[in-house]
Amino acid sequence: MKLWEGNTPGYESVDDKFEPYMTPYILNHDEPGSAVLVLPGGGYVGRAEHEGEPIALWLNSVGVSAFVVQYRVNPYQHPYPLMDAQRAIRLVRHHAEEWNLDQERVGILGFSAGGHLAATASTHFDDGDLEAEDPVERQSSRPNASILCYPVISFGQFGHVGSLHNLLGEPPEAELKQALSLEFAVKPLTPPTFLWHTADDAAVPVENSFLYASALRKLQIPFELHVFPTGRHGLGLAEEDSVVAKWTELCEIWLSGIGFRTVTKG
Repeated sequence: MKLWEGNTPGYESVDDKFEPYMTPYILNHDEPGSAVLVLPGGGYVGRAEHEGEPIALWLNSVGVSAFVVQYRVNPYQHPYPLMDAQRAIRLVRHHAEEWNLDQERVGILGFSAGGHLAATASTHFDDGDLEAEDPVERQSSRPNASILCYPVISFGQFGHVGSLHNLLGEPPEAELKQALSLEFAVKPLTPPTFLWHTADDAAVPVENSFLYASALRKLQIPFELHVFPTGRHGLGLAEEDSVVAKWTELCEIWLSGIGFRTVTKG
């Protein structure tokens, strides 16, 4: 499902063009259900398959509809990935009645650089443009919940240089680098957040999750943070690691606690 049926903003801005889209995994609910958009990681230069469909199927298994978003990556740079994530949220809300989904239970989940994008959407959002000709653009882009898995958060001391340069160019503009260091972007309406990381992540230091959790704490935004002692970066569902794999059970409990699990038909 294309994010834009007409002209995709910025489509012509690079030579290696890409049309962003999302793949739906919609459950058949007895009542309006919840949904989570899934943003695979890949350093803003790719999108990891194991952080896409397998995650959507896991969400389905715990009663949550899912949408895997194939957002734009390098050579596209900011703001296009963010525009894609925001558009996907608006699109789900626009079709909520048709898909039997609750507009107020639309979450976002991201891994690594996809976690950065999910956190960006959780801190850079708007209420929609009620005067927009496109009805999709009249919808809010604010997610109601955020799940960040070994996320890139900071572009400072603990930042991931590859994600920074792929998203903002080299050298990045100082103002954009600050604005997209998301420990500084948390605001009162940033949604409740579930985070997990491994303590010895060699690619994206665990301090990224600490920084975001600390920013949430300062504004008294509910969050849950789990740090596992060891595990490589990019584990996804972590089926190879019985300890880290517990993150899905912990997240399922968290989703239940915020009202995101829904009984399905049959």
